[in-house]
Amino acid sequence: MVATILLACGVWTLFRSGGITSGAAADFAWRWAETAEERLLAQGGEEPTTLASPLSEESAADWPGFRGPNRDSTVPGTRIRTDWSASPPIELWKRPVGPGCSSFSVRGGLFYTQEQRGDDEVVACYSATTGEPVWRHRDPVRFWDAHVGAGPRATPTISDGRVYTFGATGILNSLDADDGSIVWSRNVAADTDAELPPWGFASSPLVVDDVVCVYTNKLVTYDIDSGDPRWSGTAGGDSYSSPHLLTIDGVAQILMLSAEGVRSVTPAKGTTLWEHSWPTGVRIVQPALTADGDLLISAGEGHGTRRIAVTREPGGRATEERWTSNRMKPYFNDFVVHDGHVFGFDGRILACIDVEDGTRQWKGGRYGNGQLLLLPDQDVLVVLSEEGELALVAASADRFTELARSPAIEGKTWNHPVLVGDLLLVRNVQEMGAFRLPLAESTAESAALSGAVVMR
Repeated sequence: MVATILLACGVWTLFRSGGITSGAAADFAWRWAETAEERLLAQGGEEPTTLASPLSEESAADWPGFRGPNRDSTVPGTRIRTDWSASPPIELWKRPVGPGCSSFSVRGGLFYTQEQRGDDEVVACYSATTGEPVWRHRDPVRFWDAHVGAGPRATPTISDGRVYTFGATGILNSLDADDGSIVWSRNVAADTDAELPPWGFASSPLVVDDVVCVYTNKLVTYDIDSGDPRWSGTAGGDSYSSPHLLTIDGVAQILMLSAEGVRSVTPAKGTTLWEHSWPTGVRIVQPALTADGDLLISAGEGHGTRRIAVTREPGGRATEERWTSNRMKPYFNDFVVHDGHVFGFDGRILACIDVEDGTRQWKGGRYGNGQLLLLPDQDVLVVLSEEGELALVAASADRFTELARSPAIEGKTWNHPVLVGDLLLVRNVQEMGAFRLPLAESTAESAALSGAVVMR
């Protein structure tokens, strides 16, 4: 028996884990085989050699941060050609990238992301047209977990010429967007006495007025100019979601999902407006509003989606559950709301449910734990599968219809895609790439008439 145990232990020392897949299968490799990160570091000679032309602070971000301007993965005003057999996506470039779950923010032909490179957690700026590095900021920390692997989890946020980033161990940076120089930096974990959660800190910074907000075990804000602490909220347990600014019943408020449920606070002082208890465990997915002002939240894998109403009462505000549906159970795959329906992942399969009562309209398309974007003007979903494939799916309640499919990048892909004009940016833990999606004629003509710049 002892010999058998020793033999089994010896066999496991031959393997190295890169995390797991959405189906809970271990991502094993031989221990002596080079990882994608090790191959990237071995290349050397990849440090930035040129700086982009400085951009004015008034230059608005094309994609300011996690899931776009409203954190809802919606791209209004864009229509693309859906016949990819005749007009397929055009690859502009691909390049290796350090591991991490970060997505992108985009401003003025530059894009920003976070990645791990050896013992350094890196904030990186690249040229959107070539993929060449522009600058890098390094913090001497490294995070790894057995679920995802190495690297930071959050996405950079751009505001008024600065890039705000939150690392997996709790470092909050304010950097100059042009050259990456430090404006200020804080260790939020130390400031809040927060223990490092099992999957690392994952809160993408939210800039509201004159503060930047992140979440450790509670919401905490800092002055955007000085980095001095402002207000902090009540502890709410672990969360891998991000603070979310929404206007409900005419009142702007910051929502935060945690293990206990969802809490709403005022942006100015962090005063609690209302709470809704739904203690079901890990929270990762972002909230969303319905057209008539109700709120949709998810409780994580296996627990479904809930619609709640926020009402005014003499003593303040209260919440009322409209329905809870187990017909859409997203894990870490954010959903979108369109034309009275919710489109997202029920486990590893794409699904559509009715906003009115949570009933399922259809389920189809095995994309693993992928991510998606909504093109509302065209009733189209752009899906990035867990295996790095691109697909177009009709955002229609009638039935599941896949319109097109095309390969993009290789490897386990959990990161959110970004679409600015006709430029699609995708990445995973080892590779990133840019593709030009052929625009529908009406989009190109509208952009030309309005003087808008369509990236090509």
